Amino acid sequence: MPRKPARHHRLLPVRPLTFSPFARCVARVATPYLVKHHMHDAMQQSAGDEFKEKLKNVDRQSESSEDEEFDGVVQADFAFFDPKPDDFHGVKTLLQSYLDNKQWDLSGFVDLILGQATVGTVVKLEDDEDNGVFSIITALNLGRYKDHKCITELKEFLLNICHEKDKIGNLRSLLGDEAQKVGLLVSQCVVNLPPELLPPLYDALFDEISWATEDEPTEELRNCFRFKFYVVVSKFYKHKNANQKRSSSTDKDEAFVYIKPEDEILHKLSMWSFLFPLQTQQVATHELKNYQLTGIVMAVRAEDISSFRQQLHALINES
Repeated sequence: MPRKPARHHRLLPVRPLTFSPFARCVARVATPYLVKHHMHDAMQQSAGDEFKEKLKNVDRQSESSEDEEFDGVVQADFAFFDPKPDDFHGVKTLLQSYLDNKQWDLSGFVDLILGQATVGTVVKLEDDEDNGVFSIITALNLGRYKDHKCITELKEFLLNICHEKDKIGNLRSLLGDEAQKVGLLVSQCVVNLPPELLPPLYDALFDEISWATEDEPTEELRNCFRFKFYVVVSKFYKHKNANQKRSSSTDKDEAFVYIKPEDEILHKLSMWSFLFPLQTQQVATHELKNYQLTGIVMAVRAEDISSFRQQLHALINES
């Protein structure tokens, strides 16, 4: 079933989205810093002078928004597209710190994502000739690609960072015996991507997964998309006293501040999860002085994805 790109034309405010008032406040302050540093990294690694200039313009607008307390809006026409080889540099830039600072076969990982055109979406500016990628979302079958170097290295990374004895057995099972039923849910975007795009992005992904179980040319390929579980690798801000906060209701600070709003829903729905320390540079703002950027790995049952989609729509509609 061919997919038609879903286009969104609107004035889109550059604002982060999180659940609680405190988390929103912290994220609002952190966003200009994150945008500036993400765009700086993107300019260093992405090809095309015109695309670099666009990133500089977004950077200047983010700085302006910081001064004006986010009173301005950015006009942007975003469109959804199937991944293609021309997206290589843009996708690689978005995933540069996917496994923290680990040296691994990221190029091979990007090739797998771009080679799976029937399931997966990239977000770009409509009619943009520079192929600037603002978001990537896909799901890769860990069993199907188990012999690829990048997947082998990814599995090794996950096993090495899991130090919780009650979780390591579950993780080994999903990465090993049950890998053919496991989808690695990969979702990465620029930090100020409008949250209005999230529900249609995830809807497109899970609809495509469903279609693939019927439309792929062979039974083997159709089975590759009959996921029972999803594994998610992400990051958020954890309060330095998070463990004590779980038992205290008097402190106004949140235990966790989620960079991506969908991660809080996935975290709540996950059958298990574990945290791991990150070596990457952290954001140093006054509001985040008591927080530490932390990695998180989550395992979610495929049967809970329907609930995830409903909650994500409700979250964005309420914001």
